[in-house]
Amino acid sequence: MRMSDFVCRNAILPALNASSKEAVVRQMVDSLAATGLFRGADQEDIIRAILKRELLGSTGIGKGVAIPHTKHPSVDRLVATIAVSPGGVAFESLDGEPVHIFVLLISPQDRPGDHLRALENVSRSLREDSSFKSALRAATTREQICALVDGLDR
Repeated sequence: MRMSDFVCRNAILPALNASSKEAVVRQMVDSLAATGLFRGADQEDIIRAILKRELLGSTGIGKGVAIPHTKHPSVDRLVATIAVSPGGVAFESLDGEPVHIFVLLISPQDRPGDHLRALENVSRSLREDSSFKSALRAATTREQICALVDGLDR
């Protein structure tokens, strides 16, 4: 499973301006919703599901990265978006550091295998490849981020 298979390019946010965990989630869900990916779902319900997952433990995995995620009936396939916060956001990360790179994943409730594979793919890419993280943080356009994701999968 490649990241380019599930990242919705039109929902990428290269200059996220959120200042709280909830605002990050809200802006990213709004961006995905604007692409028409959610089947008649209440966006607030999706946001609540992601924030409820955060209560189990922060998805801020450290080193400036967070992977908020949930399973939700509003999607029929795994969807994701990427956001970059130049200033960073306090996200209750494992290392206590601000988060600059966010990858939000939403998967169908009946596809737990896809959900786990996507989480593994994203966390491995962002944990192991510091040049990828640096390039993401330096990217200023959606097109630059798309090119980075495409290059990662080669």
